[in-house]
Amino acid sequence: MTSHDNVLEEAALWLAEGRQVALATVIETWGSAPRPVGSQLAIRDDATFVGSVSGGCIEGDVVTRALETLDTGKTELLEYGVSDAMAWEVGLACGGRIRVMVEPVKG
Repeated sequence: MTSHDNVLEEAALWLAEGRQVALATVIETWGSAPRPVGSQLAIRDDATFVGSVSGGCIEGDVVTRALETLDTGKTELLEYGVSDAMAWEVGLACGGRIRVMVEPVKG
């Protein structure tokens, strides 16, 4: 993973190389969220990624879901937070909630 500042540039390079790319973007936050609205994660078809949508709490799940969008071609809305059911699964340790849009990018 590299700097959060060059996510779109890296995604553009991957597209130019003929790779499939998905982009995850934080579109809404509630309470204590690790990354602000607009934070992005670019995911390449081999699961390489740059950027961050949560500082590491949910990146693994977002990458998995992004790879699925590359197969389906459909945008997906994901929501993460801490609840009793999720306390020991994928979630945000900070106690907040975030909504992330994951979309395949066309070159």
